[in-house]
Amino acid sequence: MTTTGLHRPAPGSAPPPAAATIRVRAAAGWRLARLYLVSRRVPMALALLAVLGALLWSALHWHWNVAGGAAAREFIPLTIETGAAALVAVTTYGPFGEPERAAGRWLPWLRLGAAVALTAVAFGALAAGAAAGGMPGGTLALLRNFGGMAGVGLLAAVIVGGAFSWIGPMAYLLITEGALAHRSTTPWVWPTRPPHDRGGVICACLIIVAGLVLISVRGPRDSARESGPAS
Repeated sequence: MTTTGLHRPAPGSAPPPAAATIRVRAAAGWRLARLYLVSRRVPMALALLAVLGALLWSALHWHWNVAGGAAAREFIPLTIETGAAALVAVTTYGPFGEPERAAGRWLPWLRLGAAVALTAVAFGALAAGAAAGGMPGGTLALLRNFGGMAGVGLLAAVIVGGAFSWIGPMAYLLITEGALAHRSTTPWVWPTRPPHDRGGVICACLIIVAGLVLISVRGPRDSARESGPAS
């Protein structure tokens, strides 16, 4: 005796209406997405991003400055952008590990959708904060700098794991501050370049695209002790 026939409709019974099937699938998809976002602590991340946006507004409105050269002048805005990028990256970490892969083919789309949406919200929060004026390089530089940093964080999540992915943006901030202090410019350290510099924009775009693709396809590394990223 097998259970094969248990999933077949009874003889003479009508299949469920197409509209009902669509509603059931939509409800299941929404529940899956909601559980994914909650498990990644996205609601808390959204609240913290709002705080960072307000902090950037306060820093620009009240002219919080560090005395010194370019590295000192851009330290506060770059630090806030780094914090936002780190938040985007750490939300790739989930506590369930292997069992979550029961989501099957939907998991890469959930990863991509969450990363893109949270990056867009983070940029919106920072752009709102930058409305106070005095943002170094303006909104264009903010988009380039933050987008590239978010990509660095996503790549760090693939390499060292979501829980430790904040290391990527923080390390990049230190590299940037060192380059600004020594007046060293390279497209791969795009915050040191002018806002309309094509090389800096290209490098930042390559990093964010690579981060989104890899975090979607490979996912964050489950543990820093593992030999490779999760599939």
